[in-house]
Amino acid sequence: MDFMIRAATPEDCKDISRMIMELAVYENMPDQVKISHEVLEQDGFCKNPFFHCLVAEVAEQYRTTEGYTVIGYALFFYTYSTWKGRSVYMEDLYVMPEFRGEFPGKGVGTALMSKVAQVCKEQQCVRLQFSVLNWNTPSLDFYKAKGAQDLTDSEGWHVLRFDGEALDKLAQMAPKN
Repeated sequence: MDFMIRAATPEDCKDISRMIMELAVYENMPDQVKISHEVLEQDGFCKNPFFHCLVAEVAEQYRTTEGYTVIGYALFFYTYSTWKGRSVYMEDLYVMPEFRGEFPGKGVGTALMSKVAQVCKEQQCVRLQFSVLNWNTPSLDFYKAKGAQDLTDSEGWHVLRFDGEALDKLAQMAPKN
């Protein structure tokens, strides 16, 4: 294998931040990214981290033309299902395009996701969940080929969100105790 999967360190946050932006560009939403590597360091490497992250790193001879050796990441956090118990939510799984498919020792994305699944099992979690944009057929096909179940199709779940002004308004509705 010409790459390794390891736990991210604070020093990896600049690379993780770079790849978050690459993913956002691919998803046609670069203007949505407001996080910095400093915030990643603070939130991921504090006493009670808000997330955990694994990185894929290649040997020096495979570094990118820009000099990068950290070429992929999986960012995840723990959540809880009132029906099933402990769970993991994988926020991002990303591998730089030039390291997908034909890269020697292929399987960087599979290795990252498998390591998240291993952490999930070690922590006695019962499921690994994540979201994929409906137009992202390559990713949907990748996950389904690994055995992922599309809950939109099978159970009709919708992912909803409050943010910005809607979150502010909702918070203002909280009772004053």
